[in-house]
Amino acid sequence: MNDFYPGRLLLLIVLLYVLPVSAQPPVTNTSADIFLQLKKLRVLGSVLYFAAHPDDENTRLLAWLARERLYRTGYLSLTRGDGGQNLIGDEQGIDLGLIRTQELLAARRTDGAEQFFSRAFDFGFSKSTDEALEKWGREKVLSDAVWIIRNFQPDIIITRFPEDSRAGHGHHSASAVIAHEAFRAAADPAKFPEQLKNGVQPWKVKRIFWNTYNFGSTNTTSNEQLKIDVGGYNALVGKSYGEIAAESRSQHKSQGFGVPGSRGAQLEYFSFTDGEAAQNDIMEGVNTGWAKVEGGAAIENMIDDIMKNYSLANPENSVPALVNLYKAMQALKDGYWKRQKMEEVQRLVEYCSGLFMEATTGNEQAVSGDSIKISITINNRLGAPVHLNKVNLDVLDTTINQRLEKNRNLNLQRTIYVFTTKKISQPYWLEHKMSDGSFTVNEQSLIGKPQNEPAYQVRFDLVIADQPFSFTKPVQYKHTDPVKGELYQPLVVVPSATVTTEPSVIIFRKNEKQSAEVAITVTANKRFSDYTAKISKRLTYDNSIKTDSNFSLQPGMQRQYLFNIDNGMLKDKEHDFVQAFVELKNGKEEQPAYLNLNNIRYDHIPHIHYFYQDAIKVLNMDIKTAGKKIGYIEGAGDKVTIALQQMGYEVTILKEKDINPFNLKQFDAVITGVRAYNVHDYLGGKHEVLMDYVKNGGNLIVQYNTSNFISSVTSKIGPYPFAISRNRVTDEKATVNFLLPGHAVLNYPNKITAKDFDNWVQERGIYFADQADAAYEMPLSMADPNEKEQKGSLIIASHGKGKFVYTGLVFFRELPAGVPGAYRLLANIIALNKKKGF
Repeated sequence: MNDFYPGRLLLLIVLLYVLPVSAQPPVTNTSADIFLQLKKLRVLGSVLYFAAHPDDENTRLLAWLARERLYRTGYLSLTRGDGGQNLIGDEQGIDLGLIRTQELLAARRTDGAEQFFSRAFDFGFSKSTDEALEKWGREKVLSDAVWIIRNFQPDIIITRFPEDSRAGHGHHSASAVIAHEAFRAAADPAKFPEQLKNGVQPWKVKRIFWNTYNFGSTNTTSNEQLKIDVGGYNALVGKSYGEIAAESRSQHKSQGFGVPGSRGAQLEYFSFTDGEAAQNDIMEGVNTGWAKVEGGAAIENMIDDIMKNYSLANPENSVPALVNLYKAMQALKDGYWKRQKMEEVQRLVEYCSGLFMEATTGNEQAVSGDSIKISITINNRLGAPVHLNKVNLDVLDTTINQRLEKNRNLNLQRTIYVFTTKKISQPYWLEHKMSDGSFTVNEQSLIGKPQNEPAYQVRFDLVIADQPFSFTKPVQYKHTDPVKGELYQPLVVVPSATVTTEPSVIIFRKNEKQSAEVAITVTANKRFSDYTAKISKRLTYDNSIKTDSNFSLQPGMQRQYLFNIDNGMLKDKEHDFVQAFVELKNGKEEQPAYLNLNNIRYDHIPHIHYFYQDAIKVLNMDIKTAGKKIGYIEGAGDKVTIALQQMGYEVTILKEKDINPFNLKQFDAVITGVRAYNVHDYLGGKHEVLMDYVKNGGNLIVQYNTSNFISSVTSKIGPYPFAISRNRVTDEKATVNFLLPGHAVLNYPNKITAKDFDNWVQERGIYFADQADAAYEMPLSMADPNEKEQKGSLIIASHGKGKFVYTGLVFFRELPAGVPGAYRLLANIIALNKKKGF
């Protein structure tokens, strides 16, 4: 996450048994995988792990619990990691949270645990437990945790962090506070009684532990604590847990978490915090066998017989016995473990049978008001006694009534109409406007879920060994890439048209009559014939409308409409938004459109899609610039270049080969993107070239780089020594003091005042400079509440004829957010080598 995460140091474990998920290739199970799942049938125990962010969890422990102990294991991450930094792209906020959600699900698919989230929003690094709980809404997040506990019914709870400052992050300590309060509240029927109307009952967890750690200078372990070795070797998998962990850890690509595999013993330490104490084992006194279920002894005997007679070469031979086991479970009194184990047995029947069931489409989008073709395939690959009765898809219910021959494909083609009442594929936590610190989810049953259910699913009604079963498979988009091969992605339901606006930001100079052109683009997602469009461009004091008649569009085609706006339309407002609304008509048919579809695509996770109303941020502010040409060395990803262009600069992206004396001399300033020195080793070799550029009159501006165990800078950055610390100011409203009020950076070409630090978002700055040489000037200081002043947010040095700047101020957040003061201050930093006399 943002900073001190001991969980990052803990290796991840791979579990070959993966739960069915959407937007993934069909699940494959070897005979060894099936055997491990048979063993799991005998175990009726569950553990819930608590922390704050994706990557906080001790994944090695999760895998050991799920794989070695065979418990049902879950991880509750209170947030989706929205507030961190991104090493693989320029996504921030909501977008980053969506990426990290999928990365966490990828980790769960390898370690065998299940994933849950609360409605809490990761608003960035927090130094206070109270701040985290206040922003999240303590009762709201506590309610979520209680709901998840009552549904999951864990025997024990384990927290990653303590409730005090040793946690290193306000979110961390707050997660432990919530876990402890939920531990007690879940058992109290007077707490959140409205949940009891939604199918849950109070649940008493036996005990709660803190999984202590030894990380850096923080060692919270002791020999008196309960200890377990989780570092073993799994012969069925053929790897040690540490070796498998490295593969799983690599899924957290946005955090840069690649590590080598490890082998050997690894002790985990547990500090008891509440409930019934345990001396020798975390599950001490917990009945984890079938004896806890009435009639369970007979079930356990049946499982033992199936395992004894299981054939690695012919798993289909176990199908009749598994079906009998399923029938015996049906006869048990209804309860939590009956339901869980029947689901497991049904999956085992499927896997032992070698059944292949799939529903795919050649289109990634199912368009509202249009139709889509679905291909359905089923194959009884091992020849188990299987009879297919029906196939159900949406409103289509097809009777087949056919015995499935061994290893013969049965293929069906169906076309369905996407009703306009079908909900678009919006992540459920983004359907409603969120509050400052948490998402808004009004449907109780959705709370805790990691993602939406698939847009469409196919149900296969089968009879296997004379027992009816229903298997549900998601409809997925399948295609073949000539390099990557066969690929599966989510099927996303989209409106008939989407609407985008450009550019993202417009900057008007106050007191100067200025105009700009905005573009509204309508993209057809289905065929339009003889349509009329009414396009509304909405600004507070202007709502221009254009009409366009009798046009036709094919799917994917676009139609663009241009509007002129000027700063007179804003009157005295300093900022506003341009939004678009489109009405498409064909006779009596009306199809309003105003949403844009955002697509996030990375190879290591399923494609991500969500909808939002696009808008142009219009700023009407007092801003002056000096200098024109900027060279930009991209880092880990940010949107600063877009803002620079809107400020009127000519921006050239510089690659390694472009960083040479002849090329650099044309630029008024050279700016490095966030984490540039972390991600580009070559910059160390360019130090002399860059310093010569400064010496000859240039201005080198280095945005923040990280300093932690994942990524630190070893090369020189500036002309004089300084260190990159982990100091930060997280209060976006923290007072900023002007230590050098006469300095050019505060006066030219814009007079910087306290107002320029109004309305900043998330934080003031991160990874400040420290131990700076006396040659550096520090014009600003700031501090979080009850902390000492920090001076390293902006350091400036003269070198020869030019200037060098290092800044931890979070321009990469403030500029896309349209914070006027951030633009003005950056303009002054760029102009440092232009003004004489300061």
